[in-house]
Amino acid sequence: MNKKTLISLQLSDAELELLNRLSETKGMSKSAVIRQALRLSGLIESRVESGEKFYFESKDKEKSELVLM
Repeated sequence: MNKKTLISLQLSDAELELLNRLSETKGMSKSAVIRQALRLSGLIESRVESGEKFYFESKDKEKSELVLM
């Protein structure tokens, strides 16, 4: 079994509002949302470090924005 550590986290009002909204929208606990965000951030960081590019594409596929991390 994986050992888990309890942490405390200070969030701004805007960050807490976003966390609440994501939790409700995804039907996940706040802890699960934060764990998912950490995994996603780690994946993005790893791929950018290996030279891959990260971007968003609009629905019409004409505009894209490169996000440098």
